Amino acid sequence: MTTPADGTWTAQRERSNLWTLTLMRRIAVGLGRPVARLLLGPIALYFLWFSGAPSRASAQYLRRVLGRAPTFGERLRHLHAFASTVLDRVYLLQQRFDGFDIRIEGSAHFDAVLARGQGALLIGAHLGSFEVMRALGQSRAGLRVAMVMYEDNARMINATLKAIAPDTPLHIIALGQLESMLRLRNWLDDGGVAGLLGDRSVPGAASARSVSHRLPFLGDEATFSDGPFRLAALLRRPVVFMTGLYLGGNRYELRFVPLADLSERPTGREAQDAAIADVQRRYVALLETLCREQPFNWFNFYDFWKP
Repeated sequence: MTTPADGTWTAQRERSNLWTLTLMRRIAVGLGRPVARLLLGPIALYFLWFSGAPSRASAQYLRRVLGRAPTFGERLRHLHAFASTVLDRVYLLQQRFDGFDIRIEGSAHFDAVLARGQGALLIGAHLGSFEVMRALGQSRAGLRVAMVMYEDNARMINATLKAIAPDTPLHIIALGQLESMLRLRNWLDDGGVAGLLGDRSVPGAASARSVSHRLPFLGDEATFSDGPFRLAALLRRPVVFMTGLYLGGNRYELRFVPLADLSERPTGREAQDAAIADVQRRYVALLETLCREQPFNWFNFYDFWKP
């Protein structure tokens, strides 16, 4: 990972290219997970020593979340956890769930939302693994999950995921096109769920009305966009926080937490803005709580607190 020229996450580029990802898939599938995991230690150690800005950003985050300077072992553990979730992506995208121990918390609320038949927006974060969500489809026949992201990111993610799991059908709805909102609305109306990650602001990609706010997060103010929550209000959908926390080894916990039901929007712009701001504050507070609970699960390797 190279140092961003402008300090934003959008300026970063991964050293890994599609050839490397394809090789990783072949190693993961050919050797199996136990053998492939033996490579994660050297990979994490390499990035701890040589990745520069991402390694420093990891240390900065750990200092904030732990309340002290992280040890060498803790810094290595953070990068190893990230590498573990990247490796597991291969198996999860290929729906090879047998080798994982996945617990689910809060599924009763999630099932109640789905029972209403209007779909739901899942607002997550770069916390753990979103791909664990696919395991839920095994126990809920017909559950359809799509990722929602901005157009440039969608192209990159599509290419990356195809390199990892070329035979797996992937559903990605790219924002930024005239028909995007219609596609998303139809997806939800058909009972599908759509996932967004709400802990990064995308310069220049938000809609005219979405706003980035500086909100308290781990002892200082950080920038969060209210775009995902405005989208939920526009579409009048319930909002559920979702994360797949990595607990080490082959263990994950898929967690659902209700954030708000924006099916009925308040009348008047000021009331709508107040409702959106309230949901966003709850989101950031919950994200902070989960980071403190599982500090090695948050994977934003850039200066997150820089204005």
